[in-house]
Amino acid sequence: MAEAEGKRLRSKPELPEECMREIVSRLNPKEWCRGCAVSQKFREACESDENWVRFLPPDWLAILSRSSAHLHFTSFKQLYLHLSDNPILIDANSMSFFLDKLSGKKCYLLSARDLCIIWGDTPPFWSWVSKPESRFLPKSRFLQVAELDHLWWFDISCKISTSMLSPKTNYAAYLVFKLRSRASGFGSHYPLNASITTTQGGEVYEQTVCLCSLVREPRLQRKDGWLEAKMGDFFNEGGKDDELEIRLREVESGRCKSGLIFEGIEIRPTNGSRKATLLVGKHISLRE
Repeated sequence: MAEAEGKRLRSKPELPEECMREIVSRLNPKEWCRGCAVSQKFREACESDENWVRFLPPDWLAILSRSSAHLHFTSFKQLYLHLSDNPILIDANSMSFFLDKLSGKKCYLLSARDLCIIWGDTPPFWSWVSKPESRFLPKSRFLQVAELDHLWWFDISCKISTSMLSPKTNYAAYLVFKLRSRASGFGSHYPLNASITTTQGGEVYEQTVCLCSLVREPRLQRKDGWLEAKMGDFFNEGGKDDELEIRLREVESGRCKSGLIFEGIEIRPTNGSRKATLLVGKHISLRE
């Protein structure tokens, strides 16, 4: 009798199925993976395709069709984790796509070749490094990265449709770069001007970026070995297809710049629930 009572106390009562579904619907993917240890039924709920497909973007199939890679997956969980950990190249390898592992929101890295670079194809101002991978340069997702050799007029920009991004989401844009030891013209006296706006007009987010000071920040070292400089935040409301323009320039100091190598501009969600000041993809753009 004592042994039976002990087994009863050690046993884990199962929650009703409707309660299980409600709990699972409120968890993010990271919490799902942890929840698998709760019970067998909870594990089954967290492993089901019906639940994991909710974290994939609605247009995930169309996005995969834009890639030359052939992904093989046996479950939506496997696909989700693969897209979170292994960015795929899309649109003729001009950009890479991946998912934010915590939220499932869409992320992109636009290659340097996909950007508008003033004098970008004019030696000796800029050069293109093919298949970069050396003691100094980390491996790149793309076949080429851009290197600034010698230039006074620095101006790079990219455009992306807000419909490609996840709605109701705070995003930030980052320059993915490295600076050679001989780099010049990127000190604190010559900050770059970053801006984010829509091509249809409206509000503009602006801030200054000093690349030399960022090089000394270990926390800005990415897992892939590159550095990143935050160019600004915006909130993608959704509901309207705007074209977002992200720009980084410095054309007034007259100071010659050199030694910058950059892979591209990355756009990914930010942590936290506070809405960014700049709102895009909305019929009326308002400041809070």
